[in-house]
This record gives sequence, structure tokens and C-alpha cells, in this order.
Amino acid sequence: MESILALTHADESGSALTKGSLEAVTAGRELATRLGAELTIGIVAKHATSAAAQVAGAAPRMLAVQGEPFAQARFASDAAACEALCRAAQATIVLAPQSSRFARVMAAVAHRVGGAIDTHIAALATHVTAIGGAANVEATRWFYRQRIEAVVSREKRPWFLLVDPGTHAPYAGPGTHPAFVGAGTNAALASDASQAELEEIAIAVELPAMRTQVTGFRSPKTDQQTIRPDAKLLFVAGAGWTKKQPDGQVHVEEAGELILKFLGVSGASLGSSKSLVDQGGEGNSVLPFLTHLNQVGQTGSTPRHAKGLATCCHGEEPHVVGWRFVGERRAVSLDPNCGWARGKADVVYVADAFTVIARVNALLEEAASGS
Repeated sequence: MESILALTHADESGSALTKGSLEAVTAGRELATRLGAELTIGIVAKHATSAAAQVAGAAPRMLAVQGEPFAQARFASDAAACEALCRAAQATIVLAPQSSRFARVMAAVAHRVGGAIDTHIAALATHVTAIGGAANVEATRWFYRQRIEAVVSREKRPWFLLVDPGTHAPYAGPGTHPAFVGAGTNAALASDASQAELEEIAIAVELPAMRTQVTGFRSPKTDQQTIRPDAKLLFVAGAGWTKKQPDGQVHVEEAGELILKFLGVSGASLGSSKSLVDQGGEGNSVLPFLTHLNQVGQTGSTPRHAKGLATCCHGEEPHVVGWRFVGERRAVSLDPNCGWARGKADVVYVADAFTVIARVNALLEEAASGS
């Protein structure tokens, strides 16, 4: 019988689980229900007892590795913590978020415990075999920039699966924050039937010397941050913003001001087509705040925002392939025959993007001032 471990980690605060971690908990609960398996939640955090309150009642057993050495993301400490949790849980399937913190260590953890690993998992399913009627776990992932879908199944255990963000709903428990009892290094949730006991698992091996020291965080200003994975709206700018406008002139500065203002008042995340970010290397006029990190499409990222708005984009397949997981897709284009209009967008506004975005910015500012 399978035993499932959902590994989670805290955010920068050290006491709250990340959104990806909560999604991994949801994936673990769903898979455990299908298999009739036992689910254990493992937490790596500075203050695991606070993080455990977010997933109280999600599993009958919770394990934690906590303390100052695990407050920051380091390979040595994170790998040791995850290894200890895996050995304590004796799980056959380990689910973890595909975060930068866990992605860098989980392959090593799988090797240490003699397991196998698959990354970028988008869905999990079970298939009952014809012989013996046993349930076989199947993991779905994408290859070649989301163009090839593969279904993977392994017999080797433990099997580590890194779950892509945005593929599952974050776990939302009953909303109660249990009171912790106990003293010293042992802490427990209140012994309510809907709450789970939290066991602090000590690292079985001595931590190696920490060669990485975290001295602080340097983050861009809010008005400079353009990539927002948790934003509800994805705003994609195409090369048309830097082309000649109806007056025969190029208005790159005006385009930049309109786009940045829209991002500020809407809280949207900024994406870009490859043709636009490539213009800087070709010596052409380009929006100064765009980098290849903003690129969306066949050679860029594949976002999972609830809604998307494309402006001045041609809407052809190499670009649209990066939008296949966006829930509602709209586009603004002066060309009624562009790729977006040929069944790729839910709504196409045949209009000048400069005029549309300027008007939208004014309406959003008016609504913000009114509230």
C-alpha cells in the first residue's frame, strides 16, 4: 500500500507556507483519497508550528524540521531536512512544490534515499491495473515548451514528484488556528480530532559547515517589479508598441509610460513576445524595462494566470502556445485578421492599443480614487 508525503516549506517570513506548498498539500490529499493511502505532511521552516496551523486537519500526521538553520534556502540544510523527513515518514510517494528552493535539492534527496524523481508535474491520476486490481499512479507533465504531453508511471519507490505551481488549488483548511501545547523542542496541536499532532524530527546527521551566508534581501521597488506570478491578469506587450503609429512616428516613451501605469493600477504581470525583447539586441527602439524573463511563448515561459490581455501581438502559434493555461484570453489589435482573431482569443478588440490602454488607465485611476 502506498504512503504519501507532501513536503512543504515556509516563505521568507519563516512561519507561513508558500502558495506552492499549499498546492502540494492539495495534490497529496487528492492522491491519498484516490489510493486510500495515508498522507503525511512534512514542513521545513524556522517556525514550523506557525506554518502547521495553515494545514491543520489536512493530514492525520505532520512532521517538521524547524530552527534557525532552516530559515533560509541552502542546499546543505534543505537537503538534510528533506532527507530526514522522508526517512521518518517512510513514504513511497513524495510530493513537493516545484519551487526554486526545493527544485535545487530534491534530486539529491531522491538519490540519498534510493528513489527516483520526476519534475514539472501538472496532474496526478490513478489507473487500476487489469491484473490484481492494484491502483497505479500516473503523473502528467509537458515537454518541448508545453507542446508534448507525457504520462509517466514508475515502479521504483520512493517516487519523488515536483508539482508545478498553478496546477492545483491551494489548500484552504477550516480556518481555525489551533493552540499549541507543550514545552521545549516538542510542540503539539490541540488534541482535537480535526487537528494533527506535530512531531519535530531532529536531523539524524550533523549539518556540514554552511558555506552560504544569507545577509539580507534586495528586492526591486514595487513600481519596478513587472513579473508577478500570483497576479490574476497577464498583460502581454507585442512589437507593435515600438512600431510607427498612425502619425508616422515611433512613441516608445509613451508606450512605456502607458504600460507601466497599467501595471501599477491593475497589479497585472507583464509578459512579452520574443520579437519585442529581441529588438534591443538588434539596435532598435525597445521598452527599457523588458527582459527575456518577461518572454511568453514557445521559447519563453508558460504562465497560468486566470486572465490574459495581449496588446500589439500577432497571435501566431509560437506565441500563443505559452498561453494555453491562461483561463480567459483577450487581445487588442488594429488588424481584424491577426492570429488572435482566428479562434485563439475569447475576445478581440479591434482598436488602437495606445488609445485603449490610456482610457483603461484613466478609468482604473478614477475607480481607485473613488474608493
